[in-house]
Amino acid sequence: MTEAVAVVGGGLAGSEAAWQVAQRDIPVRLYEMRPHLMTPAHTGAQLAELVCSNSLGSDLTNRAPGLLKAELRQLEALLIAVADTHRVPAGSALAVDRENFAAEVTRRIAAHPHITLIRAEVTDIPAGPAIIASGPLTSDRLAQALRAFTGSAALTFYDAIAPIVEVDSIDFTVAFRASRYRKGESDEGDYINCPLNADEYRRFVAALLSAERIPLRDFEQNDPQFFEACLPVEVLAARGEQALAFGPLRPVGLRDPRTGQRPFAVVQLRQDNAAATLYNLVGFQTNLKYGEQDRVLRLIPGLEKACFVRYGSMHRNTYLNAPSVLRPTLQSRARDDLFFAGQIAGLEGYAGNIAGGWLAGVNMARLLMGLPLLTPPPETMIGALMSYLTRADAATFQPMKANFGLLPSPDTTTRGKRARGEVYAVRALARLAQWMADNKL
Repeated sequence: MTEAVAVVGGGLAGSEAAWQVAQRDIPVRLYEMRPHLMTPAHTGAQLAELVCSNSLGSDLTNRAPGLLKAELRQLEALLIAVADTHRVPAGSALAVDRENFAAEVTRRIAAHPHITLIRAEVTDIPAGPAIIASGPLTSDRLAQALRAFTGSAALTFYDAIAPIVEVDSIDFTVAFRASRYRKGESDEGDYINCPLNADEYRRFVAALLSAERIPLRDFEQNDPQFFEACLPVEVLAARGEQALAFGPLRPVGLRDPRTGQRPFAVVQLRQDNAAATLYNLVGFQTNLKYGEQDRVLRLIPGLEKACFVRYGSMHRNTYLNAPSVLRPTLQSRARDDLFFAGQIAGLEGYAGNIAGGWLAGVNMARLLMGLPLLTPPPETMIGALMSYLTRADAATFQPMKANFGLLPSPDTTTRGKRARGEVYAVRALARLAQWMADNKL
């Protein structure tokens, strides 16, 4: 009988990895430390809990996140299929009901005949075949074991979580429903928009900058790094008075129904659950104290009397220096039967974590079955991500989300961002189909 594979971590990457191994009739022991040991960001015990946002990004194939999800559908990734089942309106993006999504992933994993779900902390690297997908909040004891194994300190940065409000508490005499340029939206509009004039915007920014923040813990103060794609809104605001107006509060593609004009700035809210009773503030990850959040966020027109069901927070994210630790197969350079996946490996974004879990799971199964291990083609988004992850400059390595800049330039003179995106997508999906056929996937 084939030795059981230990998968450490029941997040997106770990759940996908466990499923892919088990689907190939290999026994899996999936370890998840929650609820016995909680993290600063998670709220429950479900597998694949989404903590930063409920959106998996654009679902358009001429956009990099959309292309990656299209590839994962082609590869029959479990978590993308579950996300599609539990999607909520979000324009051209794929957003899900968090609770229903996590509940179904947990049910599917727990019911699989080849998966044993074990609720316990793993404090050392397993001796047998193993996939480490412990995520951005890897426990201290396992992190110490990983540092000892890799011979270098793991790096850290800090992800932030956005606040959520009850939709019935939003003032719709001020707020309005619309997507930018009315793309992919329902009849009512998939986003709720809170418009600000110039005075309201300046007053809000001033309050944001003067608000009291949660003090960083000792280890955070010694290494205060922030991941550029998930900056706390107050950190972004400190870069200049217009930073928010040209960033998450940009008003392009929107018009205030009260005036018929484009607002000076707009705060957007995106549906967070299937019942459409909760909405999160897009781009509003924050580390302000809860009382300060309550005060400052009520300066946003339409949210003066909002009921906040969750305030923002900031948490640690731990990841390995992938180019120095991993092969393109996501194997450890030091040990053939050890794989890494997800944020601990330096992948970013929900779909990127699922992609890493898929590849680590499939390659672990192939290793145990005596088959050649796989590296997806560089013309595909999943292949380009893994190539970057393992071939970037180790001295300057940073986690990476899906983007077209990772792909080889197409042999075309096509102009325009969207048109070139279509060229990338057609090539990637065709190349992936051929690769799958060649490898009998």
